[in-house]
Amino acid sequence: RRYPTVELRAETFNGSTHVPVPSDSAFLKALLFELRLVDDHVFVEQRDTCTRINHSSVYSVSTAAGELWPVLAFHKSGLIYACVPLVEGTLEPRPPLLTVSGLSQGLALLLGIMDYIAPSRKNEAEMNAKVGQLRNLLIQACPLGTPLNTNIRSLNSSFEDIQEMPADKDQPAWRSSTYKGKPQVNVCITEKVKCMQYDQRDVLDTWQVYGAVNCKCDIEGSAPNVTLSLNLPTNAPPLQDIVVHHCVTSVDPAMLMSTSAEPLHDSVYNGPYKFPFIPPSESFNLCYYTSQVPVPPILGCYQFIEEGSQMKITVNLKLHESIKNSFEYCEARIPFFNRGPIAQLEYKVSYGQLDLSREKSLLVWVIGQKFPKSLEVSLTGTVSFSTAGKEHPTDYVCTGNTAYVKLYFRIPDFTLTGCYVDQHSVQIFVPGKPKITASRELISSDYYIWNSRAPAPMVYKPLFD
Repeated sequence: RRYPTVELRAETFNGSTHVPVPSDSAFLKALLFELRLVDDHVFVEQRDTCTRINHSSVYSVSTAAGELWPVLAFHKSGLIYACVPLVEGTLEPRPPLLTVSGLSQGLALLLGIMDYIAPSRKNEAEMNAKVGQLRNLLIQACPLGTPLNTNIRSLNSSFEDIQEMPADKDQPAWRSSTYKGKPQVNVCITEKVKCMQYDQRDVLDTWQVYGAVNCKCDIEGSAPNVTLSLNLPTNAPPLQDIVVHHCVTSVDPAMLMSTSAEPLHDSVYNGPYKFPFIPPSESFNLCYYTSQVPVPPILGCYQFIEEGSQMKITVNLKLHESIKNSFEYCEARIPFFNRGPIAQLEYKVSYGQLDLSREKSLLVWVIGQKFPKSLEVSLTGTVSFSTAGKEHPTDYVCTGNTAYVKLYFRIPDFTLTGCYVDQHSVQIFVPGKPKITASRELISSDYYIWNSRAPAPMVYKPLFD
């Protein structure tokens, strides 16, 4: 969708230096090139030089009229989500990203569109129907180029039921409908842990925790008030980088000042974290946070050694004693890139079972729902490969013996930070006794263990001599 009013404002701000947005087909071609989704095997200095390493989803796209910036774009589940936000000021010199409010608005809108489309991505007919409705939804969400409602799922796909103004003047714009029935609140804390482990002296292991608190509040009234508290165990690391939903009415400024960019000190805010808010009608994420936890949940070591025509593999995993030993699933996947299908496999596992994928290029070690009492499991084996064909996976990073094990797991009713919602602390200022349901979970995300007998990928190495 194009907004001529926005393009006119951009031209007014930048005058002779203005770069117009090209036609849809030309823009798509340039964007695919910039995202390395076409011609990725060809080195193009303008795009691939080390001076243009991109640390965000904001790109400068080359067009016939010049460099179009900023273009906000990301690739998710086979779809590209992109927009060109307006910079309300001159582009020369380029302003810092954090000062461009259009970027955060554009990102919120794209994430809303992704949230609306993503559940149907495996059903082509359903996805086509949703994409067909998207134009009508965007007229409501972003009528003149400024996002008014980024929760696309809450909008009506037809114009018949569009309510221009809430019937009740006290009803906030984000409450699209009113609920009738017994009050109930569902809260789920989801933490995702990312990890890079190397088992090498000169390369530091890294891990990060990201949390999101999702709420669904079925409460009567046009503007019900709810207060929810997040709690931490004694001596637990504090929550940091907290971002709250716009429906939160007030928050302690000290809570928002805690950032992972600075070392932890005694004065850091460590809770309880109170959030008073007027909830939207639909499910929403109340807040996001990070935390600097002392250890990753599973420690691992992977060795992949070439011995003649055979490859010897050894994987050792240990569950940290502080982690709840109760998984919904836990498995380690060992891919083999740039090689042919596995021709011969001999192995021994101390626990669980090992499966070979249909393409014979991936080993799947199913550990199951519990680690043994020792909390340690191991896999040893030898692998040989036949000649590679075009259908077998390739990877520019995993050449030679540079390889990894990737862990997939989910632990229900557990968080790595210890963060939890005390159901008795949830306050709802409405008649009747509400039903409160609270749950939490820990999920792996990009959890890699690299071969300790090969060079670690340079992108993950610390920058020291």
